[in-house]
Amino acid sequence: MADEEPRFLEARQSICDYGRRLIEDELTTGTGGNLSVRLGEDRIAISPSGIPYEQMSASDVPVVTLDGTVVTGSGDPSSELPMHLAVYDDRPDVAGVVHTHSPYATTFASLAEPIPASHYLLAFAGTEVPVAEYETHATRDLGATVVEALGESSRAALMENHGVLTAADSLEFAYTVAQMVEFCARIHYQARAIGEPEILPADEIERVRGKLESYVE
Repeated sequence: MADEEPRFLEARQSICDYGRRLIEDELTTGTGGNLSVRLGEDRIAISPSGIPYEQMSASDVPVVTLDGTVVTGSGDPSSELPMHLAVYDDRPDVAGVVHTHSPYATTFASLAEPIPASHYLLAFAGTEVPVAEYETHATRDLGATVVEALGESSRAALMENHGVLTAADSLEFAYTVAQMVEFCARIHYQARAIGEPEILPADEIERVRGKLESYVE
């Protein structure tokens, strides 16, 4: 069957591997957060609901069509499936999505405050990390607000009173963006505790973004 192609199995295993890294890197706790990978034009693999990352196997990871129909996998799709599908539908450039509850970035989400470029590594995400207005988790409305916040090119958005979503052209890159967002959120938080951080201008961040992309391509 097509769903047992090596690339599908590899993608499902990558969900397990990066899920475990979410815990190891303290980007979430428990079974919080979720990840997904685009598989061709009409399917995604997404982390299953309610299975601890350390217990998750590739066979648990569901593959679903873009209308949400489960094709394979023993686990139920993450409850945040509507949000992931909304991002893939709106952004054809996206092939990997990571949702975290990383503490420093989520602190700014709870303040409904964007993370500005007080460190140049924010360029991995964009000129700032915008905030999607609060909507109940696991709803299409949340997906719509996240899509609006991401716009055409941002790789990250905060979800008000909730967490962080990153989106990039691979799961690996989306995970890197999630790490950088948390790092920059921590630096900005700490800098504000001491004084008023200097914010880099948008044109400098765009210049840096071009340099960073050459390193990861």
